[in-house]
Amino acid sequence: MKAVDVKPGMAVRLDGKLYVVTNAEHRTPGNLRAFVQLKIKDIVAAKTIEKRFASTEDVEAVSLDRRQCEYLYQDGEDYVFMDSEDFEQFNITAALAGDAMLFLRPNATCTILFNEGNPISFELPPSVELDVAECEPGVKGATATNVQKEAIM
Repeated sequence: MKAVDVKPGMAVRLDGKLYVVTNAEHRTPGNLRAFVQLKIKDIVAAKTIEKRFASTEDVEAVSLDRRQCEYLYQDGEDYVFMDSEDFEQFNITAALAGDAMLFLRPNATCTILFNEGNPISFELPPSVELDVAECEPGVKGATATNVQKEAIM
């Protein structure tokens, strides 16, 4: 597949490693040739890097299975999910989940990406409902602009 056809959410294989594309941007500077700037996340090392490709350069795309899954509970360091279609349960490590688990409550659904039967990444739902545990009081009279304050969820 050509580099200009790569979209966010796709998986690519570069130098024998599997990456998930988090951002793809096609750029055409004034006096240079067009290129594609990809922000990709290494599945194993969980590092995000940026890579530049020529527009006509070939990139090896990897097919991923996208499954709707339900988050059940935390089991030690792992998180237990259930496939919504065949009700199979599987674990996702805390390293793979990262900070995303702060936004998921038990019984919440999300999309998990599988490669060769192994979970490699997941996508959070577009919106989540959280309870505000603590928030500083606002400043009186600060209504002329959009004032934001920190809250603990």
